[in-house]
Amino acid sequence: MTTDVITRPAVLILLGPPGAGKGTQARVLEAKFGLVQLSTGDLLRAAVAAGTPAGKAAKAVMEAGGLVSDEIVINILRDRLAAPDCAKGVILDGFPRTTVQAEALDGLLAESGQKINAAISLEVDDSAMVARISGRYTCAGCGEGYHDSFKQPATVGTCDKCGGTEMSRRADDNAETVASRLAAYHEQTAPLIAYYDSKGALKKIDAMGEIKAIAGGLARIVTEVTS
Repeated sequence: MTTDVITRPAVLILLGPPGAGKGTQARVLEAKFGLVQLSTGDLLRAAVAAGTPAGKAAKAVMEAGGLVSDEIVINILRDRLAAPDCAKGVILDGFPRTTVQAEALDGLLAESGQKINAAISLEVDDSAMVARISGRYTCAGCGEGYHDSFKQPATVGTCDKCGGTEMSRRADDNAETVASRLAAYHEQTAPLIAYYDSKGALKKIDAMGEIKAIAGGLARIVTEVTS
């Protein structure tokens, strides 16, 4: 159920490194404004499952072990944006990743007289992110999330939710790997930051605070760029 109204369809991009909270904040924006989060992976899987022309093209490439081209992704995105549930707007997750993709996206949106309302960068402190991500673990039974420093179960080793005693950590959630992922993110995303900044579409928000405070700041940005 939405609580806020936007006066025109929104096309938003959330930028941020692993662990910055993009997924959490996207879900808040979905509920608050009636937006739809679109991730590249989900789009590809849905198009392949539906057997659309673009989905069939993607399936052929993937079965051959290749990388799906930007053109195919754009065609899949074009189909998805035309769906009724996207009428109020979308939050793009994982696309674009390069300035070439950003330009292709601009061209797609121009077909319907739209443009990117805002590319919102969730600004985080790298050293804090290493601690945040490398301390994560989950209950193997129900998937409830915990953290070495921020959220431990009431009884050590026992899940508060299901009572399970088997916990698991992602193999790549270690300090060295996380630091490497953050470095790669900054290298790959820097050109996108500059691209959207040059178009006046870049917004930045401090993502190191409380979830509710960050959500409030994002809501103000969405209201600003869609009214």
